[in-house]
Amino acid sequence: MAAALLALFGASVRFEGKLVEAGDDQGFRIYFIDGVPVAFASEGRVMPTVRGLLAFPATSRFVTVDKGAIDFILRGADVMAAGIVGADAAIAAGDAVWVREEAHLRPLAVGVALMTGPEMAAAERGRAVKSVHHLRDKLWDLTQESE
Repeated sequence: MAAALLALFGASVRFEGKLVEAGDDQGFRIYFIDGVPVAFASEGRVMPTVRGLLAFPATSRFVTVDKGAIDFILRGADVMAAGIVGADAAIAAGDAVWVREEAHLRPLAVGVALMTGPEMAAAERGRAVKSVHHLRDKLWDLTQESE
């Protein structure tokens, strides 16, 4: 799992001396490091949780959105190209990505890219990211219970 997250998102996740656990709840396979839910399995791939991105900041596969997009994303909407102000140029359609807000670059969601990073940055309309997990969703609520 750590190797997958490092390769995909540039997150530095270390297991040495830490308790690593996995569990299933509400259709998710969730991976914990010292009680922090850092990743989950979805759609045949391991993706970071928003809490995992907060604990182990990622450096790649990001999509940056303006403040006007935040409320929609927090209600579970897919990310629309009109709200995107930047994206990692290495993103390919079908990649797992994480969505951050532009003011503080804090993670809001994770999802699957529907277009390339350069296309996202240039497009003015259309769906750019299919949302899989976001702040305030059921997976976020599950991770809140672990604290």
